[in-house]
Amino acid sequence: MDNSECIKCLMQKNIVVAVGCTEPVAVALCVAKAKEILNKEVEEIELKLSKNIIKNAMGVGIPATGMVGLPIAIALGVVCGDSSKELEVLGNAKDNVEKAKDWLKTHSINMSAAQTDEKLYIECIAKNKDSFAKTIIAQTHTNFIHIESNGEVILHKDLQSDNNCTSDDILEKLNAKMIWDYATDEPIENLEWINDTVALNGKCSEESLKGNYGLQIGKNLFNSWDKSIRSEIIGRSCAACDARMDGITLPIYSNSGSGNQGITCTLPVYYFGVKKNSPKEDITRALTLSHLMSIYIKSKIGRLSALCGVVNASMGAASGITYLSGGTFQQMCYAINNMINTITGVVCDGAKPSCSLKMSACLNSAFDSVMLAMKDIVVDSTDGIAEKDIDRSIEDVGRIGKYAMDSMDDMVLDIMTHKKH
Repeated sequence: MDNSECIKCLMQKNIVVAVGCTEPVAVALCVAKAKEILNKEVEEIELKLSKNIIKNAMGVGIPATGMVGLPIAIALGVVCGDSSKELEVLGNAKDNVEKAKDWLKTHSINMSAAQTDEKLYIECIAKNKDSFAKTIIAQTHTNFIHIESNGEVILHKDLQSDNNCTSDDILEKLNAKMIWDYATDEPIENLEWINDTVALNGKCSEESLKGNYGLQIGKNLFNSWDKSIRSEIIGRSCAACDARMDGITLPIYSNSGSGNQGITCTLPVYYFGVKKNSPKEDITRALTLSHLMSIYIKSKIGRLSALCGVVNASMGAASGITYLSGGTFQQMCYAINNMINTITGVVCDGAKPSCSLKMSACLNSAFDSVMLAMKDIVVDSTDGIAEKDIDRSIEDVGRIGKYAMDSMDDMVLDIMTHKKH
């Protein structure tokens, strides 16, 4: 495949439909697969989870249940999970909530922290009195690296990056200029699939604005007495996050394994384009730029991190908004560098309703940074962690998120699990 085909494959691999927060959903997926391999009544579930999975699953709403956390997600994986649906594994949760609650009352779940440096790791053993099945997901939310039935190994893959054109090879080559050129020069018919993200993510936003989901951050911004175009756009975007964190059953398009990142890459860019009466083609190209830039930055940080994923996603959104503002490649770089010196270090303290507040803060930074960039104003390369070369700046953000914040992750999880109520 040539570079253009590889980039499209990379995007389609990282922009997928999900129902519910992807960490508990990935746990439910692992459980569902173990249940299927066991092929008998599941009497007990044993789980070993990386700290990032534990952190991101503790306080988030599970679709259609009115409940938060892993136990109900695990029970749904047992009673109705279908592993072939991957991140839509909980799509039929609504019809099985009572059955899952009943299962929880009479069966046991044992969870512990996995002894691994892998930040995304889920190990499940489903047990019957005379049988067991073991499944492991690692590195990405749907990547099964081990499947075992009563000691017989059905599948095993080493923990490593995929060796194919659509992941390692193209990410090794990718840089900001390649991303700009692909989004702005690729034949439009090869990009139009990205518009599918608008329909699903926009529907989630519209539904949220009608109800009272989460902290209602998006709804209140959208209806604020001093509403501006900016607050309307950010409000619409945060509304989708409010609903998703509260357990809405509507599917959304995720980016890099995160629904909130998918929302951030999509809705601000789309609604900004609508407000500017931008041509449909320009909006399509801006959405491509937003999603691909976020994937690129996230690849430097790692799939799960102590650095909030809305950081990279809002930098993607800033890229798309710069393009729709008539900006140049250099001005897009200015916008990203302005953001790097503003929001790098925003801590991920798990998926929960207040994620919408972080989305709002990061999107406000995006609009501020684009406004300055369009006037050719950029933080000086002697300031903080920003460098003159945008790809080096992005590498630096990745180093901070992937390595420097590891101890932060441990401290955040310790605080979250030892609160005084």
